[in-house]
Amino acid sequence: MSYNVGVIGLGAMGSGMARSLRRHGHAVRVFDVRAEVAQAFAAEGGIACSSLTELAQQCQVIVSVVVNAAQTEAVLFGEGGCAAAMARGSVWVMCSTVDPNWSMALEARLATLGILYIDAPISGGAAKAASGEMTMMTAGVPAAYAAVGPLLDAMAAKVYRLGDRAGAGSKVKIINQLLAGVHIAAAAEAMALGLREGVDAAALYEVITHSAGNSWMFENRMAHVLAGDYTPLSAVDIFVKDLGLVLDVARATKFPLPLSSTAHQMFMQASSAGFAREDDSAVIKIFPGIDLPQKP
Repeated sequence: MSYNVGVIGLGAMGSGMARSLRRHGHAVRVFDVRAEVAQAFAAEGGIACSSLTELAQQCQVIVSVVVNAAQTEAVLFGEGGCAAAMARGSVWVMCSTVDPNWSMALEARLATLGILYIDAPISGGAAKAASGEMTMMTAGVPAAYAAVGPLLDAMAAKVYRLGDRAGAGSKVKIINQLLAGVHIAAAAEAMALGLREGVDAAALYEVITHSAGNSWMFENRMAHVLAGDYTPLSAVDIFVKDLGLVLDVARATKFPLPLSSTAHQMFMQASSAGFAREDDSAVIKIFPGIDLPQKP
C-alpha cells in the first residue's frame, strides 16, 4: 500500500528518511526552507512542495524532522503552518529531541484538531537514516499507529513502541542523548590526553577500538578527529541543546546529573569558542596544548 507522506526538514537525518520512504514505494512530498535541497530531492523522483500548506493538504502522514520544539511549533502553528491545513485523522510524526512534557502537551493540542500524533525521536546517524536502519523511540495512541501503517518500518530497522501516550519516546531519547553527549565528551578527553602525551593518534585509535575502553562514540567521532574533518553531521550546538534538555528534565525533580553537567559545559565552551556549527567531535578543540591531525 502506497501512502502520501510528507517530510519536513531535509537535514542529515530527514533527507535519508525521505529517500527510505521513497524506496519503499511511497509518494513522498518534502518541504525545506532551503528550496534547492527540496528541488534536489524532486530531481531524484520525489515531490518538492513550495509551502507547508501545499504539503499538508496532500499528505496523510507528515514526518517532522526539524531541529527542536520551537521549529516544530513554527511549522505546525506559525503563519502558513501545517495544522490548519491537515485533514482530520491525519498523523503528525514528531522526530525532534524535545522536552517530554512539551511532547505530551503537543499530543493534546493536536487531538483537539482531530490530528493524531506519534512521539518518535530518532537515533543512528545520517548513514543509518539513509539506509532505513536507524532507531525510532515511539509512543502514541493505538489509532495513530494504525493510521501510520508500514511507514515507521520503512524508515527504521528498530521501531520501539514505548507507550500508548506521547512522552515515553522523548524520555528514552533524552536518556540516549545523556549517554551520547557524555560519551563524546569522554572520547574527546581521552584522545586529547593521548595527543598531549605524545601518543600516535592513529595507534591510539586502533588500540582503543579493540579494547574494553571503546565506545560507539569513540569509534565514530574520533575517526573524524583523525581525519581532521569537522564537517557537521551532528553539530556541537546540538549537544548544547540536547544536554540542556537532559539537565532541565532532571532539574524538575531535583535529580543530580554530575557527568551530564560537565559534558554540557564542555560543549558550551566549544560553542562559545567558535565551534558551534562544527561536528560535535570538535569539542576536543577546547583542550589546550595539543596538535590535532589536519585534514589532508
